[in-house]
Amino acid sequence: MPKFLIALLLLLISYTAHSQATWELGGALGGAGYTGDLNASPFKPSGGSVGFFIKHNFNGYLSARFNYQYGKIAGADSTSNNTQQRQRNLSFTDGLTELSLMAEFNFMKYIPDAGKNKYTPYIYLGIGTTSFNPMAVYKGSDVELRALRTEGQTAEYGKSTIVIPYGAGFKYNFSGKWTVAAELGYRYTHTDFLDDVSGYYAPHNQLPPGQLSLALADRSGERTGTYVGSPGSQRGDLRSKDIYAFFGFTLSYTFVTEKCYYEQ
Repeated sequence: MPKFLIALLLLLISYTAHSQATWELGGALGGAGYTGDLNASPFKPSGGSVGFFIKHNFNGYLSARFNYQYGKIAGADSTSNNTQQRQRNLSFTDGLTELSLMAEFNFMKYIPDAGKNKYTPYIYLGIGTTSFNPMAVYKGSDVELRALRTEGQTAEYGKSTIVIPYGAGFKYNFSGKWTVAAELGYRYTHTDFLDDVSGYYAPHNQLPPGQLSLALADRSGERTGTYVGSPGSQRGDLRSKDIYAFFGFTLSYTFVTEKCYYEQ
């Protein structure tokens, strides 16, 4: 899949290389959420996000967009409506740093301050990489979970993952060369550890030495005194990868050339 998307982006760029082109700079502000073992809803925000982008508009329909985005996601079993999840009592926070390259397609021909259309819906698809570092609060302190190998992994899981960004939005040319847009985008990831939860509770002798790994591998007894995470029992849903989302608003400025005015 990633190789296919890279080839698609290169093909689009090559195909439109001789068309009129503009550059666009912008920023993004909004929220972030995730779907995984500690949250089943893809629409539930759990933190904020901020970013910026550089876009090469080949014509009024097609663009290549280099995107940087940072967002915070979180989850806590204590807020779940599911009794078993509340008993499990796991929680996490994670800061996601994404770099991506995307192909963006406008449904209507759109050139700010030069075209006849003041607005257009659009979609995008691309490829990127995201670094992540799940953490939990334990006895009032933030603890990094990766090194604790809480499910008895033989090695730490990676610090980054390949992502497939896809989404849609609506943009509006509200003044001169300025564009405001509302956007919702999802990221399919290649990891199940954004939240440090994936498979099964590990036998205690498979956990790294020290009480911290043991304490954060099974937190079910912190409130009740009764621990339910017996070795080999299910800790997470290992059948699916984690997905996260960015949503909010963008503001951008397009450097429209005289050639673009002339060709409209």
